[in-house]
Amino acid sequence: MNNKSIAIIIPYFGQWPEWIDLYIESCKYNPTIDWIFFSDCGPPQNKADNITIHHMSFNDYKQYISKKLEINFSCCQPYKLCDLKPSYGYIHENILTNYDYYGFGDIDVIYGDIRKFYTEKVLTHNCISTHWDRISGHLALFKNTALNRNAFKKIKNWQQLMENESHFGIDESKLSKIYLRHKKYPDWLRKAYGFFSPYQKNCYFKEQYSTILSDSPWINGSSEHPELWFWKKGKLTNNKDTDREFLYLHFMNWKSSKWLPERYGNKAAWEKLNSINNVPFSQINNGWSISPQGFLPL
Repeated sequence: MNNKSIAIIIPYFGQWPEWIDLYIESCKYNPTIDWIFFSDCGPPQNKADNITIHHMSFNDYKQYISKKLEINFSCCQPYKLCDLKPSYGYIHENILTNYDYYGFGDIDVIYGDIRKFYTEKVLTHNCISTHWDRISGHLALFKNTALNRNAFKKIKNWQQLMENESHFGIDESKLSKIYLRHKKYPDWLRKAYGFFSPYQKNCYFKEQYSTILSDSPWINGSSEHPELWFWKKGKLTNNKDTDREFLYLHFMNWKSSKWLPERYGNKAAWEKLNSINNVPFSQINNGWSISPQGFLPL
């Protein structure tokens, strides 16, 4: 059976995070998926055959975007690139020609076995999200069609929103309205609405329980999220859900308090650490744990 090809596009400028070599290791164990970076961070120590880095300055990338989208994209902060995620398929359509699916994602994640979750059957859908009620900015996939590559143009005032210095979360809030109009409706009613919209037809919105310390309940309905995770040889598990594997772990709320719910305090766990990644490079392949104490070797 032929695997449908997938490319994930990630522009990232500034400085690689401490855990970049571990992130790359988790990509390496998904060899049938390609990650395409645009970055000024230089080559990381870890290398993977399925990661391509186009080395360029942030200014050059902004000029490329401005020309391609016919807008004036002159923001100062690379974080603003999150608002461009819906347009990545259009901006980079020239490098996506041979892919069945393209997507966008973040690098404050560690991947498990992606194909275990995104099987050939799942990869028949138009849009694939790891949340049940919205497009997931940390990983979303789209069938590589002109309809999807141009979907961002359906966002009202998209030019002004993308040109504005402020961050609007377009990748989740605004794009979700195109692919999931009535998020609180039951599945059968969502499907009915899908008949009227080519975007909402045949979408896959399934909660993958990837983001810890969020306001969403965990798999068992509890508000207690697992705080000890393990990555080993491409498998991602935790200490609460026995042998259950996960698609990826999004550890945003350990890294930063920006989106951390109040009940967890006003400081993220890793903001208090001197060192987040404590896994020696020579031991990366042996696996590691991820917890409020950062990354530790197994």
